[in-house]
Amino acid sequence: MSQTEPDFWVLEYVTITKDPRTGLVVAIGGTEQAADILQRTGGFLTSPGPRGDYHRLPHGLPIEQQRLKATAASHALLAAGHSVHLDPTLNMLAAPDGDRDAALRYLTQLAERVSAAETSSAVAEVLTEVAAPVHGLLPLTREVIVRAWIAASDVQGAAPGEEPEPIARLGSTASSLSEAARVVLHARNHAARRTQPPATTPAPAAGRAPSPVSRRR
Repeated sequence: MSQTEPDFWVLEYVTITKDPRTGLVVAIGGTEQAADILQRTGGFLTSPGPRGDYHRLPHGLPIEQQRLKATAASHALLAAGHSVHLDPTLNMLAAPDGDRDAALRYLTQLAERVSAAETSSAVAEVLTEVAAPVHGLLPLTREVIVRAWIAASDVQGAAPGEEPEPIARLGSTASSLSEAARVVLHARNHAARRTQPPATTPAPAAGRAPSPVSRRR
Protein backbone atom coordinates (compact mmCIF):
# COMPACT_ATOMS: atom_id res chain seq x y z
CA MET A 1 0.00 0.00 0.00
CA SER A 2 1.54 3.27 -1.11
CA GLN A 3 1.62 6.20 1.26
CA THR A 4 1.01 9.78 0.18
CA GLU A 5 2.37 12.91 1.78
CA PRO A 6 -0.13 14.74 3.99
CA ASP A 7 -1.37 18.18 3.01
CA PHE A 8 -0.08 21.04 5.13
CA TRP A 9 -1.57 24.51 5.28
CA VAL A 10 1.47 26.74 5.17
CA LEU A 11 0.86 30.45 5.62
CA GLU A 12 2.81 32.87 3.49
CA TYR A 13 6.22 33.98 4.77
CA VAL A 14 6.48 37.42 6.41
CA THR A 15 9.66 39.51 6.55
CA ILE A 16 9.93 42.40 9.02
CA THR A 17 12.96 44.56 8.39
CA LYS A 18 14.22 48.13 8.25
CA ASP A 19 14.49 49.68 4.82
CA PRO A 20 18.02 51.14 4.55
CA ARG A 21 16.97 53.90 2.13
CA THR A 22 13.99 55.35 4.00
CA GLY A 23 14.66 54.11 7.54
CA LEU A 24 11.09 52.77 7.76
CA VAL A 25 10.28 49.45 9.40
CA VAL A 26 8.37 47.44 6.82
CA ALA A 27 6.63 44.07 6.75
CA ILE A 28 6.47 42.30 3.41
CA GLY A 29 4.40 39.23 2.55
CA GLY A 30 1.72 37.45 4.50
CA THR A 31 -2.01 36.86 4.22
CA GLU A 32 -4.94 39.04 5.25
CA GLN A 33 -4.76 37.39 8.65
CA ALA A 34 -1.11 38.44 8.92
CA ALA A 35 -2.05 41.99 7.97
CA ASP A 36 -4.67 42.03 10.72
CA ILE A 37 -2.10 40.86 13.29
CA LEU A 38 0.45 43.43 12.12
CA GLN A 39 -2.10 46.22 12.50
CA ARG A 40 -3.50 45.10 15.86
CA THR A 41 -0.32 44.09 17.70
CA GLY A 42 2.32 46.23 16.01
CA GLY A 43 0.49 49.33 14.87
CA PHE A 44 1.56 48.77 11.26
CA LEU A 45 -0.12 50.73 8.48
CA THR A 46 -1.03 49.34 5.06
CA SER A 47 0.50 51.21 2.14
CA PRO A 48 0.37 50.65 -1.63
CA GLY A 49 3.60 49.54 -3.28
CA PRO A 50 4.80 48.79 -6.82
CA ARG A 51 4.22 45.06 -6.26
CA GLY A 52 1.12 45.29 -4.13
CA ASP A 53 0.34 46.44 -0.60
CA TYR A 54 2.94 46.29 2.13
CA HIS A 55 2.90 47.23 5.80
CA ARG A 56 5.02 49.79 7.62
CA LEU A 57 5.30 51.49 10.97
CA PRO A 58 4.41 55.20 11.16
CA HIS A 59 7.03 57.80 10.35
CA GLY A 60 9.04 59.37 13.16
CA LEU A 61 8.90 56.56 15.72
CA PRO A 62 11.90 56.37 18.10
CA ILE A 63 14.16 53.40 17.50
CA GLU A 64 13.11 51.68 20.73
CA GLN A 65 9.44 51.99 19.75
CA GLN A 66 10.25 50.53 16.33
CA ARG A 67 11.96 47.55 17.95
CA LEU A 68 9.17 47.04 20.49
CA LYS A 69 6.39 47.06 17.89
CA ALA A 70 8.31 44.89 15.41
CA THR A 71 9.12 42.31 18.10
CA ALA A 72 5.54 42.21 19.38
CA ALA A 73 4.17 41.76 15.87
CA SER A 74 6.63 39.00 14.99
CA HIS A 75 5.79 36.96 18.09
CA ALA A 76 2.06 37.36 17.49
CA LEU A 77 2.53 36.15 13.92
CA LEU A 78 4.57 33.15 15.09
CA ALA A 79 1.91 32.27 17.65
CA ALA A 80 -0.70 32.31 14.86
CA GLY A 81 1.35 29.87 12.78
CA HIS A 82 3.02 32.23 10.34
CA SER A 83 6.66 31.89 9.27
CA VAL A 84 8.46 35.12 10.13
CA HIS A 85 11.89 36.59 9.62
CA LEU A 86 12.60 39.46 12.00
CA ASP A 87 15.62 41.64 11.34
CA PRO A 88 17.99 40.97 14.30
CA THR A 89 18.49 44.73 14.79
CA LEU A 90 14.76 45.01 15.56
CA ASN A 91 14.60 42.14 18.03
CA MET A 92 14.00 43.52 21.52
CA LEU A 93 14.67 40.09 23.05
CA ALA A 94 18.21 39.85 21.68
CA ALA A 95 20.98 40.37 24.21
CA PRO A 96 21.70 44.14 24.30
CA ASP A 97 25.46 43.64 24.14
CA GLY A 98 25.35 40.58 21.90
CA ASP A 99 26.77 42.31 18.83
CA ARG A 100 29.50 44.02 20.83
CA ASP A 101 30.48 40.80 22.58
CA ALA A 102 30.61 39.00 19.24
CA ALA A 103 32.86 41.72 17.83
CA LEU A 104 35.21 41.48 20.80
CA ARG A 105 35.37 37.70 20.47
CA TYR A 106 36.10 38.07 16.77
CA LEU A 107 39.02 40.46 17.41
CA THR A 108 40.39 38.20 20.13
CA GLN A 109 40.22 35.21 17.80
CA LEU A 110 42.09 37.12 15.08
CA ALA A 111 44.87 38.03 17.54
CA GLU A 112 45.12 34.40 18.65
CA ARG A 113 45.15 33.13 15.06
CA VAL A 114 47.96 35.43 13.97
CA SER A 115 49.95 34.67 17.11
CA ALA A 116 49.72 30.96 16.34
CA ALA A 117 50.43 31.38 12.62
CA GLU A 118 53.23 29.17 11.31
CA THR A 119 53.07 30.07 7.63
CA SER A 120 52.91 33.27 5.60
CA SER A 121 49.56 32.22 4.17
CA ALA A 122 48.10 31.98 7.69
CA VAL A 123 49.28 35.53 8.39
CA ALA A 124 47.83 36.67 5.07
CA GLU A 125 44.43 35.23 6.01
CA VAL A 126 44.27 37.34 9.15
CA LEU A 127 45.49 40.47 7.35
CA THR A 128 42.74 39.91 4.79
CA GLU A 129 40.16 40.08 7.58
CA VAL A 130 41.71 43.38 8.69
CA ALA A 131 42.02 45.16 5.34
CA ALA A 132 39.74 43.50 2.77
CA PRO A 133 38.40 46.35 0.60
CA VAL A 134 34.69 45.89 1.37
CA HIS A 135 34.26 43.92 4.61
CA GLY A 136 37.68 44.41 6.21
CA LEU A 137 37.86 45.81 9.73
CA LEU A 138 39.72 48.98 8.71
CA PRO A 139 37.40 49.92 5.81
CA LEU A 140 34.35 49.30 7.99
CA THR A 141 35.84 51.41 10.78
CA ARG A 142 36.56 54.16 8.25
CA GLU A 143 32.90 54.06 7.21
CA VAL A 144 31.84 54.60 10.83
CA ILE A 145 34.22 57.57 11.18
CA VAL A 146 33.01 59.16 7.93
CA ARG A 147 29.37 58.82 8.98
CA ALA A 148 30.18 60.24 12.42
CA TRP A 149 31.91 63.19 10.74
CA ILE A 150 28.87 63.87 8.54
CA ALA A 151 26.40 63.43 11.41
CA ALA A 152 28.36 65.69 13.79
CA SER A 153 28.62 68.39 11.12
CA ASP A 154 24.88 68.20 10.41
CA VAL A 155 23.95 68.34 14.11
CA GLN A 156 26.06 71.46 14.59
CA GLY A 157 24.85 73.01 11.33
CA ALA A 158 28.39 73.44 10.03
CA ALA A 159 28.94 73.89 6.30
CA PRO A 160 31.55 71.68 4.61
CA GLY A 161 35.00 73.06 5.39
CA GLU A 162 33.73 75.14 8.33
CA GLU A 163 33.47 72.44 11.00
CA PRO A 164 35.17 72.94 14.39
CA GLU A 165 38.69 71.51 14.39
CA PRO A 166 37.92 68.34 16.44
CA ILE A 167 35.16 67.40 13.99
CA ALA A 168 37.15 68.42 10.91
CA ARG A 169 39.97 66.14 12.03
CA LEU A 170 37.61 63.17 11.71
CA GLY A 171 37.99 63.64 7.96
CA SER A 172 41.77 63.35 8.13
CA THR A 173 41.39 60.36 10.44
CA ALA A 174 39.26 58.65 7.80
CA SER A 175 42.00 59.29 5.25
CA SER A 176 44.59 57.83 7.63
CA LEU A 177 42.48 54.69 8.00
CA SER A 178 42.31 54.36 4.22
CA GLU A 179 46.10 54.61 4.02
CA ALA A 180 46.48 52.10 6.86
CA ALA A 181 44.21 49.65 5.04
CA ARG A 182 46.28 50.09 1.87
CA VAL A 183 49.50 49.36 3.76
CA VAL A 184 48.06 46.29 5.48
CA LEU A 185 46.63 45.00 2.20
CA HIS A 186 50.03 45.43 0.51
CA ALA A 187 51.62 43.43 3.34
CA ARG A 188 48.88 40.83 2.99
CA ASN A 189 49.63 40.41 -0.73
CA HIS A 190 53.34 40.04 0.02
CA ALA A 191 52.69 37.43 2.72
CA ALA A 192 50.29 35.51 0.46
CA ARG A 193 53.00 35.13 -2.18
CA ARG A 194 55.52 33.69 0.32
CA THR A 195 53.94 30.27 0.50
CA GLN A 196 57.29 28.41 0.47
CA PRO A 197 60.36 29.11 2.63
CA PRO A 198 63.30 30.54 0.66
CA ALA A 199 65.63 27.88 -0.81
CA THR A 200 68.96 27.42 0.98
CA THR A 201 72.26 26.13 -0.36
CA PRO A 202 72.70 22.49 0.79
CA ALA A 203 75.56 21.98 3.26
CA PRO A 204 78.45 19.75 2.13
CA ALA A 205 78.23 16.11 3.13
CA ALA A 206 79.84 15.22 6.45
CA GLY A 207 83.49 14.15 6.15
CA ARG A 208 83.91 15.56 2.63
CA ALA A 209 85.96 18.69 2.20
CA PRO A 210 84.97 21.19 -0.46
CA SER A 211 86.82 20.86 -3.73
CA PRO A 212 89.93 23.05 -3.85
CA VAL A 213 89.95 25.89 -6.32
CA SER A 214 92.45 25.15 -9.08
CA ARG A 215 95.12 27.76 -9.57
CA ARG A 216 96.25 28.96 -12.96
CA ARG A 217 99.95 28.14 -13.39
